[in-house]
Amino acid sequence: MKPKHFEVTPACGAVHQILSRVGDKWTVLVVNYLGAGSMRFNELKRTIDGISQKMLTSTLRGLERDGFVTRTVFPTIPPRVDYELTDLGRELLVPVRGLADFAIQNEVRIATARAKFDSTNGVELVAPFAQAAE
Repeated sequence: MKPKHFEVTPACGAVHQILSRVGDKWTVLVVNYLGAGSMRFNELKRTIDGISQKMLTSTLRGLERDGFVTRTVFPTIPPRVDYELTDLGRELLVPVRGLADFAIQNEVRIATARAKFDSTNGVELVAPFAQAAE
């Protein structure tokens, strides 16, 4: 049941779409690393532990489509492709880094809360943040 005062507006849809783009773990990592400057595709792939070529390609295309990243192809052999944050991407870097700082500063508090909840509710204990990383 929905509260009677709840109304889905176009703004809600926009927020949902944008958070879906910028809220996934690969986007956060790509934006964070590109915050230091432009990078080549393989450089990003080596830097971001665990990302597949397909997922990095998909993430970069989505970021480029949404205006957060530019892709520059240099006519060399083999072709050189650099990715860089746009002005909009650099604006996104501010809240992304804020969330990262929050997560780092509160990791122990959150792990403690999870352990307390799990023990109170009979949930099997897992390593802190193990489920979030998958």
